[in-house]
Amino acid sequence: MVLVMVWLALHVRLPAPGEVRTDIDGLGAWGPLAFIALYAVVALTPIPVTIMAVAGGMLFGPGLGTILAMLGVTAGCLGAYWLARALGRETVLRALGSHRGVIEERLEGGGFYAVCTLRLMPGIPYWPVNYGSGALGIRSREYLLATVLAALPGQVSLIAIGAFLAEPGVPYGALVGVSWLVVIVLTVVSYRRWRVTRRASSAPVEA
Repeated sequence: MVLVMVWLALHVRLPAPGEVRTDIDGLGAWGPLAFIALYAVVALTPIPVTIMAVAGGMLFGPGLGTILAMLGVTAGCLGAYWLARALGRETVLRALGSHRGVIEERLEGGGFYAVCTLRLMPGIPYWPVNYGSGALGIRSREYLLATVLAALPGQVSLIAIGAFLAEPGVPYGALVGVSWLVVIVLTVVSYRRWRVTRRASSAPVEA
């Protein structure tokens, strides 16, 4: 698994958003399903999901693009989670490489707010959170809810960027700004709640 993930990160290159748009647009009615499937596959790997989200905005606009992107990224995140559950803790943690420390620190004994915080933190890709959550025993319901809630504003902002590139205008630019404001607010709230939860779980129990 480690070798496969390293190879994917170093050798697999997604085309530019415009190329993705051309390829998927050429599939006609099958385009949305192909987009969801490709997005899910990308979310399973260390390949950044940014290109897919931007391409979704260019292809489908902010409304449908957000729905399709969320379906794709959620499917991929769930797939990675259950794959990690099957592979086991030590195998997955070795595969996380430089991300292992922060993933273990935040997710060990964590839950909803731990996943939210990592999803929203700048510099933390989706894939180590996906695999780390499965390996470290985050409950599937908490993981799914945190993934949907925390991924949505970031996906909206990337979709809006794609829509803006396809059709520049003030509404799409404003949508980018609002969505990133939501990301900042959710990051602060999730981090604070995670700290409170962490302190409560580590507090000594009185006899």
